[in-house]
Amino acid sequence: MAAAQQVPDFPAAVRASIDVNSSFDAAFVTMNVLATVLACYGLFEDSPAVVIGAMIVAMLLGPITGIALGLVDRNDGLFRKGLATLAGGVLVVYVTAFVLGLAHSEFPLTNEIYARTKPNLMDLMVALGGGAAGAYSMITPRLSLSVVGVAISTALVPPLSTSAICAARGEYRLSLGALLLVIANIVGIQVASSAVMWFGGYRGTREALPPGTGLKRNALSVAVLCVLAVLLTFSLRRGITNEVYEVSVRKMLRAEGAQHKGAYLAEVRFQRNVVVAVFRTPEPFSPAEVGAIETRLPIRPGETNVELRIRSIPVTVASRSGYLYSGDEMPELRQQ
Repeated sequence: MAAAQQVPDFPAAVRASIDVNSSFDAAFVTMNVLATVLACYGLFEDSPAVVIGAMIVAMLLGPITGIALGLVDRNDGLFRKGLATLAGGVLVVYVTAFVLGLAHSEFPLTNEIYARTKPNLMDLMVALGGGAAGAYSMITPRLSLSVVGVAISTALVPPLSTSAICAARGEYRLSLGALLLVIANIVGIQVASSAVMWFGGYRGTREALPPGTGLKRNALSVAVLCVLAVLLTFSLRRGITNEVYEVSVRKMLRAEGAQHKGAYLAEVRFQRNVVVAVFRTPEPFSPAEVGAIETRLPIRPGETNVELRIRSIPVTVASRSGYLYSGDEMPELRQQ
């Protein structure tokens, strides 16, 4: 009998839990400040492990879930509460990260930071999948709420911190890119959560909802989601195009380096209309060689020409049998 009595009460328990987790209180502020501190230093150190630690501490999922439930459950009070708490949480994270970004302005931007400044459609799909998984775990008695819920909230604090750090350094383009990732994550999680809860039977407690009411109340979120999907699709296509271009350029430069005695391609840097190749080589590339290689470089889509600059770093290569290549110490090898 006890087990049978628990089932009808489960939806009420879910609603109560989401309401509590949508509260802007001392625990919410404290945990998000600590999560931001962890995220910032993980980003500064380029440490994925520390960033994951920040994800575990963060508490931004609660208010997003409150917004989602408030929309489909016709609970305007919960919707407003979740929205206010989410806005407050975002502000807390952003201000904390901005202050830390100013305090440590001498730290270079790392790969962990750059990775969160170019969102694409894949990031939106992750948010949708994560939001659906989190909501399903909340409305299903057998599943754990905490583990999945914490995993979803991880997608918010690191990009928020990235945006604030970049803004503190005047890198506004990077900051806006990270902020777009935050918006995509929030909207994706909310829409997916609302859909799962609606199909799970959370459609209002007073009377049956008219057909289509759930969709109408989520119309703005769905519209924003569609706009983000279009923007991020273009971003994904642009990223794939750039990646293919950069791979082809590196492949071509390695082949050219193989024809130059002792040359090794160490690095390639891509700038607007400029490709900078760094070779370790006993003999520097001549301007004539650079010009000849430049004519064979692939052109980036949307550009009409590309300038090649080769930086030659002198090296001496030796084995136990003697010098193999030398640019300065054994000039007679250049005559071979």
